[in-house]
Amino acid sequence: MDEHHVATTTVGVRFRPAGKIYDFDPGPLLLARDDRVLVETERGAALGTVVVPARPRSGQRNLQRVIKKADARDLAREDQNLQRERQQCRMAIDVIRAQTQSVKLVKIESALDGSRAIVFVAADEKADLRALGRDLATALQTRVETKQIGARDETKVTGGVGPCGRELCCSSWLQEFQPVSVKMAKEQSLSLNPSKLAGMCGRLKCCLRYELPNAKGNTHGGCGSEGGCDNPGGCGTGGCGSGNCGSCGHKSEV
Repeated sequence: MDEHHVATTTVGVRFRPAGKIYDFDPGPLLLARDDRVLVETERGAALGTVVVPARPRSGQRNLQRVIKKADARDLAREDQNLQRERQQCRMAIDVIRAQTQSVKLVKIESALDGSRAIVFVAADEKADLRALGRDLATALQTRVETKQIGARDETKVTGGVGPCGRELCCSSWLQEFQPVSVKMAKEQSLSLNPSKLAGMCGRLKCCLRYELPNAKGNTHGGCGSEGGCDNPGGCGTGGCGSGNCGSCGHKSEV
């Protein structure tokens, strides 16, 4: 980035569905919501989607820049990358099966240029992934970083349908996990049956947190169809649970 250039606006870019939103400097580019863009990251160029249009910049921190709008060639590279990841997953499963420790492959994220791969695995206990990383690097013939993730992150990746009949919050819109406690269930006068309080990840359901304001008599506190709030994505998608509701502007108590 030109050292004399000072970003006056930022755009929010997401790299995967329900993933975290990162701020980037759009420079002179005029970008709209849903535009596919090529951006600079610490791991090299990556493709993302604009989910927050240009807005005035706040703060003085340096931002990575948007290189350009993605063109047909960039999208073709993305398709090739997805095919590469599927092939790498098949190879990684064979490597993991040969290991003595019990770990499960969750996903592989390959750099757009194929120069490196991040392998995400899950295990019941803390695993030593050094030997696995070396074996994976040999099998995949690229630089490999192995990361062990928890049950909530694993479920966010795999997805599914909850007991409410809807797609899991974590895989459909929830960007970050917030602490959840049994106390939140008690304040809502819910049964303390562990099988009913646990989500598909085996941990306490995330909705125990963002439905809590309903139990306090806050008519704009919960999901769009349950708490009186007209936010169709549910509490949390527009700031509910951590600030102002995205549709009604009501201040959350949680």
